[in-house]
Amino acid sequence: MPGIILDGKSLAKQIETDLTQRVARLKEASGGFQPTLATILVGDDPASAHYVKQKGVACRRVGMDSRQVFLPQETSTEELLEAIDSLAGDVGVNGILLQHPVPPQIDERACFDRIPVEKDVDGVSSQGFGLMAMNSPAYGSATPAGIMRLLQHYEFPVSGLHAVVVGRSPILGKPMAAMLLNANATVTVCHSRTRNLPSIVGLADIVVGAVGKPEFIKADWIKDGAIVVDAGYNPGPIGDIELEPLKDRCRAYTPVPGGVGPMTIATLLSQTVEAAEKSLSAT
Repeated sequence: MPGIILDGKSLAKQIETDLTQRVARLKEASGGFQPTLATILVGDDPASAHYVKQKGVACRRVGMDSRQVFLPQETSTEELLEAIDSLAGDVGVNGILLQHPVPPQIDERACFDRIPVEKDVDGVSSQGFGLMAMNSPAYGSATPAGIMRLLQHYEFPVSGLHAVVVGRSPILGKPMAAMLLNANATVTVCHSRTRNLPSIVGLADIVVGAVGKPEFIKADWIKDGAIVVDAGYNPGPIGDIELEPLKDRCRAYTPVPGGVGPMTIATLLSQTVEAAEKSLSAT
């Protein structure tokens, strides 16, 4: 029996419909206040520029404002911190997103951590991660938070299941593991130095591919009936998991594209609108 397709594109459209209504209510209640997401792009990487453009288009679809800050490739850490501070102090900005990756001369972690937690709608700061990991109010990292919302929408309870996350990045693998743990899954995190990776993946009820290598995780590693979540997006486009042979024997899977990607943007917008709602209620 074919696995259930976890259609992130369809769910993202539903979320945007709800957000459009919430944004309209905010504008009406505030006399025209418009939730605003500010994105910072350093350098001229074409893929990063494409992602920033996509986020701007998505903001406009739901009635939000998108403020884009473009900085040159040679920008220093200090210059980027100044740009973040300017947005942090701007009451008209509800969320700040620093597009990853930044040029190598920049201390990315210092810049992520300069984003105030109340405007960290992409969930990249150490403070935000710590709060989320402790199950305290915070905006979770957008991609894993989107994955959790997708699983909830399709009514796949993760409590008690064994989840294997392949990848340990601070904005994907680690927060993904923490969110699954908060949902009462038993979690194993694997990485480049993990021994016997195929056998560990073979134990998983839920497999999350977050390693950033095309089809790194092979179909024959994954047991029948597993839930397969591919958070990778590589040129092709293909994900991190060899998906085609799994479609008829897994319980459910995220397509690439159309699975996790749309949920990342929808979650980012949702968290920005939530930040705007909190800001307005505090005034």
